Amino acid sequence: MPHCHRYLPTPLSRRELLAQAACGFGSVALSGLLGQNAKASEGNALSAKQPHFEAKARSVIFLYMDGGVSHLDSFDPKPALDEWNGKAFPLKKDKTQFNNDGSVLASPWKFQRYGESGIPVSGLFPQIASHADKLAVVRSMTASFPEHTSANYFLHTGHGQVGRPSMGAWFGYGLGSECDNLPGFVVLNGGLIPPGGLDCFGSGFLPASYQGSMFTSSNPPVANVTPADDAAVQRRKLDLMRSLDASLLSRTGPNDAIESAIGNYELAARMQLAVPDLMDLSGETAETQRAYGLEADYPQTRIYGRCCLLARRLVERGVRFIELTCPAGNGDRWDQHSNLKEGHEKNARTVDQPIAALLADLAQRGLLDSTLVVFSGEFGRTPFAQGSDGRDHNPSGFSAWLAGGGIKGGTIHGATDEFGYKAVENRAEMHDLHATMLHLAGIDHERLTFRFSGRDMRLTDVHGKVIEGIIA
Repeated sequence: MPHCHRYLPTPLSRRELLAQAACGFGSVALSGLLGQNAKASEGNALSAKQPHFEAKARSVIFLYMDGGVSHLDSFDPKPALDEWNGKAFPLKKDKTQFNNDGSVLASPWKFQRYGESGIPVSGLFPQIASHADKLAVVRSMTASFPEHTSANYFLHTGHGQVGRPSMGAWFGYGLGSECDNLPGFVVLNGGLIPPGGLDCFGSGFLPASYQGSMFTSSNPPVANVTPADDAAVQRRKLDLMRSLDASLLSRTGPNDAIESAIGNYELAARMQLAVPDLMDLSGETAETQRAYGLEADYPQTRIYGRCCLLARRLVERGVRFIELTCPAGNGDRWDQHSNLKEGHEKNARTVDQPIAALLADLAQRGLLDSTLVVFSGEFGRTPFAQGSDGRDHNPSGFSAWLAGGGIKGGTIHGATDEFGYKAVENRAEMHDLHATMLHLAGIDHERLTFRFSGRDMRLTDVHGKVIEGIIA
């Protein structure tokens, strides 16, 4: 026949197929009798998988603090900043993002010790501070990049360039999902997409089924989630699409784009029932909604509070990895190159009450023990001013905290120098944070690999060690 670019040769004739597969028809019939569960999981990339060892955390909530919270003004007090306030910084400085370096800048907030552990927390976070005994504060985090885009890729994917899978995608690849009706990796977008864009939440070279799905906190959270047709018509359309895709797949062989499309059609149909139920907060008590800040005077608190409440509801439904972005409207995120006090106070007012309510609610419902909560930005801030009243980027030492999911609460791990400039004790990299998160979910980060471009790739690359000091 004449050559046709759309023609796909049949790999076997009917006679050849019958000759080679005659004994296989019995097994095909048997497989149809093995039950609905086997059928449902067939070809489903998000089917739950066994971890490498017993998991302490079944779900992860990543509280992404876009722009870089100042550790010096939140979880790492430095009396030397008060002593040297207004004086020239006495240590050697690395280059900063804008090189508009001023004098040493003391924190505008006072620190107090909280809980039986006595962890110091500044006046920025009085409500999170009430949960100090649940927190493991890592004061010795470091990043490899001093600007937002590369630092965000590094935080999210373990690599400073675009194109690698997000950590949420790796969790889905390694563990699947315990929820059939929602994505395994959900990003609750409060309004700010980080520098680096949606690639921070992508699947990279992993199958497309593992990429993050963007939800907003408003209704509807996902476009076109309301069916345009009645159930019978929609079912016929889905069956037709599945049949056409499966026919093509049988001729092309394995194809990620086609297989993901088939799975996404089915998941989208199930989401049209599951998402409205997720978003319906009428079953939540008035007390719960107030605790999360849904009645707060500050609109950004209401937005973030709704995201935190939805995160808890997603955990209840078995979603594996949930990331929260920050709301818009607080100036330049946590990125206060000037006007540190006003900018950080607006951001703290946004997140403090909802995060505290999330920790309390998870604990009260018995979910905190199996849910890992992680709070981090892409880097910290400098101990000297940018200009007169801001702080520049500082990747050499900053703080993150973890709670729940196998974490040893009331713990401080690592330290920065006397000015909070560089990590000097138990220095930790992003790869270490990723390795620890995977470990708590029952995954050996060195064994979680995907063959790509002739190499076994992993989230932690060739780096990473578990931060043993914060594990219960």
